[in-house]
Formats: sequence, C-alpha cells, structure tokens
Amino acid sequence: MTLPRLGALAREAAPKLLEAVVAPLAVFYLAMVVLGFKWALIATVAWVYLGVAWRLIRRVKVPATMYLAAFAITVRALVSFWTGTWMWFFIQPELGTICISMAFLASVRLNRPLVQKLTLDYIHLPSAVLRHERIRRFFARITLLWAFVLLMNSTLSIALAVYESLGGSLGAFMVLRTSAVAVISGLAITFSVWAFKRVLRRLHVAHA
Repeated sequence: MTLPRLGALAREAAPKLLEAVVAPLAVFYLAMVVLGFKWALIATVAWVYLGVAWRLIRRVKVPATMYLAAFAITVRALVSFWTGTWMWFFIQPELGTICISMAFLASVRLNRPLVQKLTLDYIHLPSAVLRHERIRRFFARITLLWAFVLLMNSTLSIALAVYESLGGSLGAFMVLRTSAVAVISGLAITFSVWAFKRVLRRLHVAHA
C-alpha cells in the first residue's frame, strides 16, 4: 500500500483552497472597500463563475464544491439585491451552514463521513488508504468536529449580523465575524491537520 505524504497532499490542495475559499473573500472585501456593497456582490459572483468557466473551457474536472459555491453565491446575491440589505447576504449562508452541519452529523451515523468526500475534491488518496480502519475512524471523528465548528460559527455569525444591523455597521460586523470565525476555524484546522499527520505517520510506521 502506497501511503501519501502530508507535504505532497498540502501542495496539491493549497491552490484549490486558495481559489475556492480565500480568493472569493478577498475579492468581496476589496470590491466592497473600493466600489461598495452591491459591486462587491457582482465581483464575487463573477469570480466564482469565471473559475467554473475556466475549468470547463480547459476540460478540467470542476469540484462539486465549486458548483455548490456558484449556486449559493447566486441565490445570496439575488436575495440581497431584492431586500436591499447586507444582513441577508450573510445570514443566508449561515442558515445553509447549519443544515450542512446537520448533514455532517447524519453522514457519520450513515458511516459516510462528508469530510472524506470533500477532502477527495482537493487531494487524491489511494483506495487502499481510504479502506484502512484508522483512516475511516479519523474521517468520522473529524466530521463530527467540523459539524460542531460549523454550527458554532453560524450561530455566532447570525447573532452578530442581527445585532449590528439594528444599530451597528457592516464594517463592524465584518471585523467581529471574521475575527471570531478565524480563531474558531483556525484552531479546528490546526487540530485537523495535526490529527491527519498523526494518523498518516502511524500508517507509515505500521507498513514500514
């Protein structure tokens, strides 16, 4: 059984994560500061669709997460334009994220952890590795962890959005939400990477 190295997996996943997660946030924040909220919506939607179109033109496989992101950002933008308020742009995905966290929990119960499916959109793991009991336990436990992380982030984000929309500002909301989510998610990511590295190291030792 050929076991993957964490460094190689990270180099494979990093460009895709930057494009799908980090870049849209950067585009939105930059456009909002320079052009305003509505143009930030348009710029973010355009970025996501350009990413999908570029892959289709080059005949490169489009990750399922990119199709979901394109659909989600379209709905968010339309509702935000219709209501004329920034609050719903941020609350919509949080409601969806709460549903996703429930799906994460259900996937563990069904012995099909969603974190494993999402991970395979970004990196390749040999089938022999995926069938290993330690790897299966790892993905089940990490799926549970991220179910609670997503639920915590969403609940906090909704509370901040409602509070700031009543008497605060979009800028204050973005600073508070980004800081809180960054800390919570950063700790979860650090633990997930450490745990993945640990389970791979144990597999390497066992098959040395």
